[in-house]
Amino acid sequence: MRVAFASEEHERVLEQLSESLGARILRSPGALDTAARQLEEYFSGHRTSFTLPLDLRLSTEFRRRVQLELGHIGYGHTLSYRQMAERIGKPAAVRAVGSACATNPLPIVLPCHRVLRTDGSLGGYLGGLQAKRILLQLENPNGARQPSTLF
Repeated sequence: MRVAFASEEHERVLEQLSESLGARILRSPGALDTAARQLEEYFSGHRTSFTLPLDLRLSTEFRRRVQLELGHIGYGHTLSYRQMAERIGKPAAVRAVGSACATNPLPIVLPCHRVLRTDGSLGGYLGGLQAKRILLQLENPNGARQPSTLF
């Protein structure tokens, strides 16, 4: 599964997947029904986490480690890139954590929008900063960013 934003250009995403996985695409009606339902529940405010099988084979070992850790940031909470680097035991890898977030094939499902710069500013986001703002606002409608209590 790959979650893509409209700003990424659908054809370009399919082309990249084809280059990485091969040109053969199989149609499987219903294969994404559970993912679509869970995303719909998330956007309607009825879901705070996802229970989907994850396919991160396009990610390197380091990026996969970061991306899986994203799933442990609680709904409505944020961490800094530095905190994420510390959580995976690589405190000097702040930029590499940013790169792992930027190449996350499952944004929203693995919530890289919950990772901010150390000063609290948004940083970057594959779907664009407006999408990141909207997702953070959806999870915290009062606007106050909650520090993670998972440490």
